[in-house]
Amino acid sequence: MKKLEEYVTSIPDFPEKGIIFRDITSVLSDADGLQLAVDTYVDMLKDVDFDVIVGAEARGFIFGAVLSYLFHKPFIPARKPGKLPRSTVSMDYELEYGTASIHLHDDSISDGHKVVIIDDLIATGGTVEAIAKLVEQLGGNVVKICFLMELAGLHGRDRLKKYDVSSAIVYDGK
Repeated sequence: MKKLEEYVTSIPDFPEKGIIFRDITSVLSDADGLQLAVDTYVDMLKDVDFDVIVGAEARGFIFGAVLSYLFHKPFIPARKPGKLPRSTVSMDYELEYGTASIHLHDDSISDGHKVVIIDDLIATGGTVEAIAKLVEQLGGNVVKICFLMELAGLHGRDRLKKYDVSSAIVYDGK
């Protein structure tokens, strides 16, 4: 049986020279790879008491929705501006080269909800840090954050020190 990292395609010099892009579409497009990825997330959550899963746009939707189904928990999408149809709360955050904003419906998390956040990759940690702050602003408690991959060279985990964070694959570089 292949290891999860064997399903990830590494593309050198994309999107720019010196960067190795870690592509998960090769995980998704292989039934065994997808099953292994989902099973890995399930294992990360096996002993976690939680009420709801928040998935980060866009690839966090893929895994988050599947996990919500398997655990029979609600799924909440964290979206880019202008994508959610009802009233939202938002948080701006820094990217490597600029800023961005993330939104949750303002009624998506209730006081005391125990929340798991799912995304495919942690790089600088800005997106998920903003999502965690929104969850807390709405009264929820982030009990676990799970990633398929981590780019340790970008130190994103440092921004999430106060949370329980798991990554299936950790790459040393950027």
